[in-house]
Amino acid sequence: MTIKILKIISITSIFILSILTHSLYDKFPNILTSFFYPVNESIFEHMKMLNMSYLIWSIIEFILLKKNNLETKNFKASIVISLIFNIFIFLIIYIPIYKLFGYNAVITILLYLLSIIISQFISFKVLSSTKDYYFLNKYFFVIIFIILLTFIYLTYYPPKVDIFIDKLNKKIGLSNYY
Repeated sequence: MTIKILKIISITSIFILSILTHSLYDKFPNILTSFFYPVNESIFEHMKMLNMSYLIWSIIEFILLKKNNLETKNFKASIVISLIFNIFIFLIIYIPIYKLFGYNAVITILLYLLSIIISQFISFKVLSSTKDYYFLNKYFFVIIFIILLTFIYLTYYPPKVDIFIDKLNKKIGLSNYY
């Protein structure tokens, strides 16, 4: 297996994990699932779902990289860069289309998949690079912890901004109103 093939598998795996975890909070409403999985249908909560799916898959991906004796020097950096880019890519692509056409499930899913493809391409480039991403590799756990804390905090204390509002169910965060 090559890094390129692994990244193609990653695209499918992250997408499937997202589908599987989409309704996890609805099925098991508790504090732990609210931390990591969508509590409503807002854009923000879908970004949280995407990032959690990516982190879950990253554990499996690391095992596969090691098992196949593939380069892992910049693995941590590839995760950090991909997660951050994923957030921005999804917002940059999704928000203008949402503003123009409103919510459409098919378009949302296609844009979601496109953001996964782009972030995995970026991850591939970082993993394949000979450059040493020292800072990102060294402070990986701190950066991931900050990202997770930010998602958790904004789930419980969302600002009344469009990306946090679930317009389908008239919710924001865990509340039943906005």
